[in-house]
Amino acid sequence: MENPNKKLIKYVPEINGTLRGHMIKVPTVIRKATGIKVFGKRLKSFAFTTDVAVIKNINADAVFAVYPFTPQSVITETLVNASDVPIFCGVGGGLTMGKRVINLALNAEFTGALGVVVNSPTSNEVIEAMSEAIDIPIVVTVVSERDDIQKRIDAGVSILNVSAGSNTAQLVKKIRSEFPDFPVMATGGKNDDTIEETISAGANAICYTPPSSGELFKGTMEKYRHM
Repeated sequence: MENPNKKLIKYVPEINGTLRGHMIKVPTVIRKATGIKVFGKRLKSFAFTTDVAVIKNINADAVFAVYPFTPQSVITETLVNASDVPIFCGVGGGLTMGKRVINLALNAEFTGALGVVVNSPTSNEVIEAMSEAIDIPIVVTVVSERDDIQKRIDAGVSILNVSAGSNTAQLVKKIRSEFPDFPVMATGGKNDDTIEETISAGANAICYTPPSSGELFKGTMEKYRHM
């Protein structure tokens, strides 16, 4: 007689194509995260990239499209149109400040972005004005223990993105101890151990940096040379 207490292992069917089977898969350890629900969509993995080819060939739940240049609406529109998953796009806060950030955030919402991301130097006044202007989540990057998290939350931030290098897991743990229910995502690195450490510290979602097209081509070219 079968044991009724035996846990059933759920089989998940997977469909792959011959040509599209070669894709980037985020580390499976990220599935251990609780995820963050945004407008009904549960997001655990964010791909940190603006490469359209990578975006079309990665199985991340969402895209974290932040880049080290002045944000441009044409970039946001291109990424939203190209992506099959939600886009969280950078709207400035570092070199780009003030009313321009608010206008870029408003444009991002109209374009179809699911959320906007502002850099650490962004003032709470700008975040407050932005939260009054848009109806999509505002993600702010936290880089050190010196950031006043309570003031960020009071200003209208929806999600904290912790990016503190080797100190990321420790900072996530500190934030989680003070704000047990607030949504936190964090960089996890490319190593399963560091990702799991960050999740254990309290991160709800992980921002994963996929290999670049150049890195992927390196392996492909090696195979071609031996054919």
